[in-house]
Amino acid sequence: MTSFDPAAAFGARPSVTNLSVSPDGLSIAYIAPVEAGQGAVLYTMRLDATPKAVAVFAANGKPFRLSNCDWVSNSRLACTVYGVEKAPALNFEPVSFTRVVAIDADGGDLKQLSTRQAPYSRRVQLGGGEILDLLPDEDGTVLMSRSYLPDDHTGLARKGLGVDRLDTRTLQSSRVEEPRENAIQYISDGRGHVRIMALQSIGNARGQLNGTVNYLYRRNGARGWLPLSVYDAVDRTGFWPVAVDPDQNVALGYRKKDGRQALYKVALDGSLREDLVYAHPDVDVGSLIFIGRRHRAVGVAYSTDRSHVIYFDPSIEALHVSLAKALPENPSMRFMDASVDESRLLILAGSDHDPGQYYLFDRTAHQLRRLLAVREALEGVPLASVRPIEYPAGDGTKIPAYLTLPPGRDSAEGLPGIVMPHGGPSARDTWGFNWLAQYFAARGFAVLQPNYRGSSGYGDAWFEQNGFQSWAIAVGDVLDAGRWLVARSKVNPRQLAIVGWSYGGYAALQAAVVDPSVFKAVIAIAPVTDMESAKEEHRNSPDYDLMDRIIGVGRHLHEGSPLPNASRIKVPVLLFHGTLDRNVGYDQSRRMAAALAAAHVPCELVTFADLDHQIDDSQARIQMLRKSDAFLRETMGP
Repeated sequence: MTSFDPAAAFGARPSVTNLSVSPDGLSIAYIAPVEAGQGAVLYTMRLDATPKAVAVFAANGKPFRLSNCDWVSNSRLACTVYGVEKAPALNFEPVSFTRVVAIDADGGDLKQLSTRQAPYSRRVQLGGGEILDLLPDEDGTVLMSRSYLPDDHTGLARKGLGVDRLDTRTLQSSRVEEPRENAIQYISDGRGHVRIMALQSIGNARGQLNGTVNYLYRRNGARGWLPLSVYDAVDRTGFWPVAVDPDQNVALGYRKKDGRQALYKVALDGSLREDLVYAHPDVDVGSLIFIGRRHRAVGVAYSTDRSHVIYFDPSIEALHVSLAKALPENPSMRFMDASVDESRLLILAGSDHDPGQYYLFDRTAHQLRRLLAVREALEGVPLASVRPIEYPAGDGTKIPAYLTLPPGRDSAEGLPGIVMPHGGPSARDTWGFNWLAQYFAARGFAVLQPNYRGSSGYGDAWFEQNGFQSWAIAVGDVLDAGRWLVARSKVNPRQLAIVGWSYGGYAALQAAVVDPSVFKAVIAIAPVTDMESAKEEHRNSPDYDLMDRIIGVGRHLHEGSPLPNASRIKVPVLLFHGTLDRNVGYDQSRRMAAALAAAHVPCELVTFADLDHQIDDSQARIQMLRKSDAFLRETMGP
């Protein structure tokens, strides 16, 4: 019998992603990873016969990868593929691009739906557009945003993002919205009508974007555009529309109330009457919950110490309550997709100690059918429970966090410990399964994930100026998480480490700069190491002004960056980074490793060639887990 390999089991990419159900509810499609590399395969499976998965489309990850697939008819799907490559025209800096393709459920008739770049186009086609509306009443036809490039050779002057009604089989199309150069998004009402358009504001004469978006809307049945709102993505001010409810003739979106993000509806009848839909007194309201082929908004999610959903549709709420009783071990339950008549619903249910199971619920037959597990490699493996806790920061502020202990342990006393700050920093951890925290718990560590000040999700007062400009508060909270683990949870102070990814990697390194006595080892994955350089990486990109607003200017760029303060780190450091990282340039880790070596700080940089920020490769993740575990045991003891 083969012994259990934790690194292989936890490091493997999810075995199923993007499960969807056909309009008639008789077939499913899902994406599964290949064993090595970033490739993936699209499978389809009939549900009214002996289940047999059929591989219909594959992307090898060099560079194309599968992102998501949706049924556009009972026999055809549309998929978004994306990739990252080094661009010769941009000094071989990594750039990402997307394309949308359509394919039959048996693998035939593959066609590209995105516009094709002509030989004489003046620009490079990066964005492939997106499907806005599945048009369930029109078999295989979709409403889709598409990018157009100017072409001097043919005389085509149109450029920017427009909307076409497109037959996915014949590729015959009709123009719905003329391309606009500064258009970045269109929102449909789920019935084939474009009701909202987003125009990116240009901040200066150099064409730099400043994070401000102008939203326009049109009245039902009209063609002209009217002002809806101005939204600042940095300050989160103004109304941010995300969906249209055609029955109420309103835009659903977010606006701050008492410093926290709340859900509002704004009338699209010309009055712009605004009404509160839902607000929470302690946390930001999260994402809308959609259901069905028409992308119908039925609820909204939010997270306190646990995740919750408020449903607008009483029938869906009643169904959720009923299914929750049938699946008591899987309290995290979401409706993921539905047949066109919503008689068959696709459900994803999981918990902190269950990565998730997909089910199909037949509302007519009142039958719940298990389909697939999200992570097959962890089926039957005892996993750790995740406890919401609070710990005091140095100024007395209570910091929310999640504590994961090894399976079967009720106390952290005497255990080695890990503080694991999340990335972002404009993000937060939520209760549930986390493959990285669960791996370290399986290896015997007590893992604490703090939602330090600078995290999003708790309103403006908690967000401060963000984790970069208010780095001292954020990193102070992270250090206090380590101190609490020792003082209150009684973890072994000689075996306390910090592990972080992206901003979490930055926080791990900067915590070792501020107080080298707390953590005995640092693991930083794709970390920001120098704020000034992180901003300069965007110098020739349209979003430089936006990044300048986020990171800011001043003394904090030097004082709050690990790179110029590398000599203050006194403990061993292990770095991981992919060379195709667009979020945080690989040079951030390369220079950090060199600075630590110059300061005689023990350091190793593990480089993943041709991988990006997510290191979305099972073999690379397995290597990273094994290397991390060995590093911690070598530096802190078994």
